[in-house]
Amino acid sequence: MPPPIPSGDSTDRTATLTALSPLDGRYAPKLDPLRPWFSEFGLIRERTRVELAWVAALAASPAIAEVPALSAASRKFLDDLTAQFSTADAAAVKAIEARINHDVKALEYWIKERAAGHAELAPLTEFIHFACTSEDINNLAHALMLEGARKAAMLPALDGVVARLVALAHEHAALPMLSHTHGQAATPTTLGKEMANVAARLQLARDSIARVRLKGKMNGAVGNFNPHRAAYPGVDWEKLARGVVEGFGLEYNPYTTQIEPHDCFAELFDAYARANTVVLDLCRDLWLYIAFGYFRQRAVAGEVGSSTMPHKVNPIDFENAEGNLGIANALLRHLADKLPVSRMQRDLSDSTALRNVGVALGHSLLAWDSCLRGLGKLEANPERLAADLDASWEVFTEPVQTVMRRHGIANPYEQLKELTRGRGITREGLHAFIRQLAIPEPEKQRLLALTPATYLGYAAELARRVGEDF
Repeated sequence: MPPPIPSGDSTDRTATLTALSPLDGRYAPKLDPLRPWFSEFGLIRERTRVELAWVAALAASPAIAEVPALSAASRKFLDDLTAQFSTADAAAVKAIEARINHDVKALEYWIKERAAGHAELAPLTEFIHFACTSEDINNLAHALMLEGARKAAMLPALDGVVARLVALAHEHAALPMLSHTHGQAATPTTLGKEMANVAARLQLARDSIARVRLKGKMNGAVGNFNPHRAAYPGVDWEKLARGVVEGFGLEYNPYTTQIEPHDCFAELFDAYARANTVVLDLCRDLWLYIAFGYFRQRAVAGEVGSSTMPHKVNPIDFENAEGNLGIANALLRHLADKLPVSRMQRDLSDSTALRNVGVALGHSLLAWDSCLRGLGKLEANPERLAADLDASWEVFTEPVQTVMRRHGIANPYEQLKELTRGRGITREGLHAFIRQLAIPEPEKQRLLALTPATYLGYAAELARRVGEDF
């Protein structure tokens, strides 16, 4: 794994104050985990890995006599070019690009300059970028960036949110809570079960992100190995290219135009967007639960909630997450729709779009961090939860009419609808209705013993189980 880029400007207050994007300004330190992958430095470094892996593959092929097997010293030299790739190296590549106005060709020239001073490699410089189109390098570099960020930053961050939700589910597994379907009082649940619901959904979304197999190609200008076969008709170029691609842990795609069609990228971005949708749903619900008083937020010493109302502790973490999730998904959906579409054998509209992948994932990562921070401040308010349940005895009409159905009483739903719809009912009123029912006495006593706070089905058991198979 290549070394991380230094955080650099993320700690430079002057630079962050003048940044155009909040990802590199206000929120820069929180995005440091993505900077090694989706910075310009990261892109150039990954391109370097690909270029040098191709040279090594050519040298390893006995059928390419003009590129002899590399000595251990030469292999180390090439390995060090990537392993020790620095911001100064990236700047040197950019300086060449400024002269020739081509980013990948600039890297080729930079590698040739470095190899020119090495006795064994100097005669081989024309085999750097041999028979390659820029997209042979770029598609693999972008796949490696996505894979590196997925493993090093994105999945660990999402795992943190899931773990916190599982902890809340277990902690509050049996804490009764009034549900609100359509915004109205509904069948009770538990606070822990509602956290378990989201934990399970988010784990499935996380697994979808992890399952996407990223693909790559190394087959020339239109995907047919045309110049390769012209120069060396005896080489099994497909096998050689497959070895390079699979050597990076990617899946080889034999059917491409000039570009690998980015379908796997679209699949990955869709998976990220689905995870973001689950987090968005959570943040909006938590915002409402805080408004209802079901959760309190721990006050942070020294923090100000409002510029004029001293008492306020606003749910800013969930609001921040909601805003960033919207931006992230707008970009992710665009990338998923745009990238697989390319005119004929290639157009360049994907290039600038791909440079915004880090922005999309940056807003996602920022949102997950905000959500996790908000989850860490939550404290359940059992008194408020109990008060709402006790004021909502109408929700208890569901088990009453269901027991009535079991015992053959006519029109049970309609009877209770007439008694309660739009008016609600007190405990005393409902108990009076139950006492006059023509049902077995044990059943009647069981209903009279239940309350909205104990009418919970399997909620507590389900909440306690969540996470067992994650």
